Amino acid sequence: MGDTTKAVVETLDPITKRLLPSDITKGTLVPLKTILELRDYLSLCQVYVTRAPQKSVSSIFEVAKRISGNDGARNLPHLRRCIKPADLPPHLKNAFVNEGNGRTIHMAKSQWLYIVLGPKTEFSYQELEKELRVVEGMNDEVWLGEVPVPLLAPTSQSQALMWSHEFWQSIYRKNNPLGPHPSTIARTETFVARDAAIWMALAQQTAKKAQKAGMGEPIGAVIIKRTTPGRSDSGKAKKAGKGSDSQKEANDEKEAGSEGFSEGSDATNSDGESMASPSADITNDMKQLNISQSTTQPQSHSKSKVEAKEKTQIVAIAGDARWHKHGCFGETGNPMAHAALRAISMVAQKLVRSENRSESEEQIMEFECFQDKPLLHDEQLVFDADHPSPDGYLCHDLELYLTHEPCTMCSMGILHSRMGKVVFCRRMPLTGGMTSEDRARDVCGNTGACEGSCGGGQGLGLHWRKELNWTLLGWEWEADKSDALPLDPHIHA
Repeated sequence: MGDTTKAVVETLDPITKRLLPSDITKGTLVPLKTILELRDYLSLCQVYVTRAPQKSVSSIFEVAKRISGNDGARNLPHLRRCIKPADLPPHLKNAFVNEGNGRTIHMAKSQWLYIVLGPKTEFSYQELEKELRVVEGMNDEVWLGEVPVPLLAPTSQSQALMWSHEFWQSIYRKNNPLGPHPSTIARTETFVARDAAIWMALAQQTAKKAQKAGMGEPIGAVIIKRTTPGRSDSGKAKKAGKGSDSQKEANDEKEAGSEGFSEGSDATNSDGESMASPSADITNDMKQLNISQSTTQPQSHSKSKVEAKEKTQIVAIAGDARWHKHGCFGETGNPMAHAALRAISMVAQKLVRSENRSESEEQIMEFECFQDKPLLHDEQLVFDADHPSPDGYLCHDLELYLTHEPCTMCSMGILHSRMGKVVFCRRMPLTGGMTSEDRARDVCGNTGACEGSCGGGQGLGLHWRKELNWTLLGWEWEADKSDALPLDPHIHA
């Protein structure tokens, strides 16, 4: 156990300290990709580009705006509207220099610029060429080219640089249109990374005890509540789940806007207005491209203060119990007794208990399918403790740590419980529901558990599906050494 981990353990409550194993393995958090990030990140479209003297740029923009309307160029705000010939990607530079008067334009002291007019679908070629001919400075040397460009904005600085080399000069606005905002991930990961190893070690210990007791597969779940003094309790439920999440995103976008546009904006340029100096705009664009590389020391300092006062507490802990009294089920065991569902149900029971409801007489049942009562000593110990935030809505703003990627059923249960964050250790490429990567085939190696080829299909990415009215942040935990919890790839965790 490292010094940092020891320092975190010292701040934990007595119950958590009592349950923790002595061996806590370090690891790394890897944010989960969304379906859109993996499948739509490189959707391309054809755009018209032209070249003109700097003095004619404003007039060129007016022509494009008049033909395509206000939305024509605004559909591609992540592209540089104007770039110098020297800043073209190599393959475009080689192609354009041999077309028309390209060699003259590409001279070192040339005052000409290449200009993105907008998506090809927004223009009539004949009308566009006719309108450009009357622009002062263009004369009869009207040149129109077509280039493929990414339809969606880049999601990282490195991706923007790659696209600038392969397609067209691109801008990274410090946001992510295809998933959670980068600032949200970075801010949250700062807190989660401090003690993720502790909760994952506890989940793995619970998994081993559940398997040893014969009640289930080696799968464990831990749910915690993270409390930061000075911050309003986000555990209280909003009237509409989507509304609260949308508000969070709106705040993130506002934050990104204040960062991304601090040294000059493309918004004015996109309409061709207030362009006294195109060269200055290009300079501002280049500053904006590099602005995300700057560091913000004051923010880091404030974060460290928050971290020092942060408190965490276990709300529920559960092992898999699919084989506990499993006579009513077949080869797969009891699907309602998966570790994630049991842990969520224990949270719900704590909330009911905190309301001091009169206990009804328990019904005597031959078999209770949910198996949501504590079965292990560790589960009982945590279950007996009070809920740290009894006024919240089920799992709103709580964190779930799992030894394995939850199955589709459990993933939907996690989502409907309004869980705030989920971290799992082992991917289940045949049965998991959280990751978005396409499902693998023949992961089992045809060991006899299936007939012929198995698996395949698209990943579900249930941690971030806005159409499901709730989104949660997700990470995969890459441990520094093996967790020794092998599981058949066909098992639904």
